Amino acid sequence: MPRVVHFEFTSDDPDKSAAFFQKVFDWKVTKWEGPQEYWLVETGEEGEPGINGGLFRPSGIFSGTVNTIAVPDIDAYIEKVKQHGGGDCH
Repeated sequence: MPRVVHFEFTSDDPDKSAAFFQKVFDWKVTKWEGPQEYWLVETGEEGEPGINGGLFRPSGIFSGTVNTIAVPDIDAYIEKVKQHGGGDCH
């Protein structure tokens, strides 16, 4: 069964959001050393139930939350989404 495997939040002030998540939930938030501004969010120890995620600034028209679902065959699931009214998938 496909499951959510990753989440991402947008924030106008990622440092403030990172501090909030660290203080409230004890999540570990570290800035990624890659070419984009991105923070890695660890919500628990490896092997424990749950998923990890990320935090980034909104850009262009995108602002909100992203949930990534792992599926065994992306093309088959795009067709299933379309068949059930999900519209265009890119």
